[in-house]
Amino acid sequence: MAVPHYVTVPGGQMKVWRAGQGRSVLALASPAEAAATCARRTAEALPGHAVTVPEWPGIGGSAGLAPTDAAAVAGVAAALGISGSPVVAFDLAGAAAGEIAARTGASATVLVDGAAARAWAARGFTPPDLAPRPDGTHLTALFAHLRDAVVLDPADPLRPRRDGPPLPSPADLDAAAVTAAVDGEAFARLWRILLDGFGDGGVLDGLQGVSTLGEAAAVIAAAAAPLAPPLPATAPGSGLWSDHVDIPAGRVHLRRQGTAARALMVLQSAPGSTAPLVSVIDGLATVRSVVAPDFPGNGDSCKIAGPVDIARLGSMMLDVADALGLATVDLWGTHTGALVALEMALQRPERIGRVVMEAPPLLDAAFSEDILANYLPPLRPDRWGMHLQQAWNMRRDMFLFWPWYRQDRAAGRALGLPGTRFLHDWTVGLLKSGTTYDLSYRAAFEYPTVKRLPLLTRPTLVCAGPTDMLVDGLEAARRLAPEVIKVVPTPATVWYPNQPPGSIPATIAAYRDFLV
Repeated sequence: MAVPHYVTVPGGQMKVWRAGQGRSVLALASPAEAAATCARRTAEALPGHAVTVPEWPGIGGSAGLAPTDAAAVAGVAAALGISGSPVVAFDLAGAAAGEIAARTGASATVLVDGAAARAWAARGFTPPDLAPRPDGTHLTALFAHLRDAVVLDPADPLRPRRDGPPLPSPADLDAAAVTAAVDGEAFARLWRILLDGFGDGGVLDGLQGVSTLGEAAAVIAAAAAPLAPPLPATAPGSGLWSDHVDIPAGRVHLRRQGTAARALMVLQSAPGSTAPLVSVIDGLATVRSVVAPDFPGNGDSCKIAGPVDIARLGSMMLDVADALGLATVDLWGTHTGALVALEMALQRPERIGRVVMEAPPLLDAAFSEDILANYLPPLRPDRWGMHLQQAWNMRRDMFLFWPWYRQDRAAGRALGLPGTRFLHDWTVGLLKSGTTYDLSYRAAFEYPTVKRLPLLTRPTLVCAGPTDMLVDGLEAARRLAPEVIKVVPTPATVWYPNQPPGSIPATIAAYRDFLV
């Protein structure tokens, strides 16, 4: 199993994956493979080693950094205390391996399957245009490129490759595609930069070429390597930054911002992550130190097994507060997150200050049953990438219909479609949640909000913007609310597209006024 971590470097953050324990190895993944997959696979071939694999600058959790930034990778190695480790690079990664090895003082540098990279360079094998398209087919094109890279003979793309490592599973192909899709255009630039490094068709200076990971393991085992120390705490970045915290359920991904003494936890809507809530985080970080976890099973947090309900999610979010040393915390939650905030305030009221619940689901039993039967179809990685179109069109129709599966005129929403980039980012969030996307969603529609809301004892603002599909629940909330709850409409749903001019600052101001 590979563990994710963030290292703060000049200009941003780099995400790395660590698998195994013992002597350190720095691995540079093929751009056709997810760093997490590379870490797991390399550690399996190198027992007694701790394998660290960065997500390439520019893609995945390292998006925003310049592609193939060798200085940033070297800075990560220094920050993790693994300078001097042997370096193993896979196919195209060999183009950057020499400079990275020189900067880190590597004891050995091995290139696995450089022949594939040279063959790709000889025929100019590059990704297609990956700019987001309104129909989502850029995701299909990305998946097809990655699948061709591992299925076809690098020198003869009309035939399958019959040697090389085992073909990846659909799940591993999906992991590579989702990592690349965070910024597909940066991924394409990265691929071309690395491909250019093999343009002369020769052997790269200073790299020991081998054909298989097994051959590389023999070289690495004989090389000097420091013991890999435990992963250090992630240093805060400027503005919004990413972090992790470990709780009994697993490793939870956090978005963080602000330095105020009092903390605020921002809780997401299902099924993606807290990424769409960046405007909320930014707006409230002026008055609170904001921490925004992805629920386990969603976004970049750990996957979980077993039944999930709102009570369990609330308990896990209290575990996050414990791990961060937050004795008391204010809460802002939307949709599913509103219910998790409610449950936290009921489980541990003495630890909760003020609560903002945006659009908590308050649906009648028949509607809830219909949603549970139709809203949450399985989303499973497919060997041809067909699940990508499923995810795209589910997300797209969520802006067009309520509920999204009810394809009739009466179900049309007034919200309007977002821009293509906006829709792309939301779809990637869903794809990151993958096969567990539905757990928190299902929990929200099963939760007895009508019975639990009147039990609140903490000062609470229940609100919703006019284009929120759950805005009608405000009337039910007024009937149920105890005196500590204030129920008001807000001018906007801040994280939705196509909000009226001036409505977002006014809504953020309403949140701030209530919290302070």
